[in-house]
Amino acid sequence: QVQLVESGGGLVQPGGSLRLSCAASGSIFSIYAMGWYRQVPGKQRELVAFIANRGSTNYADSVRGRFTIFRDNANNTVYLQMNSLEPEDTAVYYCKAHIGITKQTPSREYWGQGTQVTVSS
Repeated sequence: QVQLVESGGGLVQPGGSLRLSCAASGSIFSIYAMGWYRQVPGKQRELVAFIANRGSTNYADSVRGRFTIFRDNANNTVYLQMNSLEPEDTAVYYCKAHIGITKQTPSREYWGQGTQVTVSS
């Protein structure tokens, strides 16, 4: 059984910073791409940032230059460093990872449970 557990959300003032973490655990053979998504009530979940297993990254235009995604492969963890936060960044943030549990089994998507980020004065 594979689990993704996020942490690091909370309440922060505009202009502040937060770092989200997402740790994968369980029966893992290999972790491929990992990413962070966010969702606000009434809207579709949207991609925030993405990192491939070899480290290439991609960002939503709205966060590029303010957010940084990076991963610690030794500890099966992906991070999202969020700086210069704006009220528009308020959302539930979800971690997603493509994980293979054996060499023969095709990888599939796993999602974390989400962590709330609120940017407000």
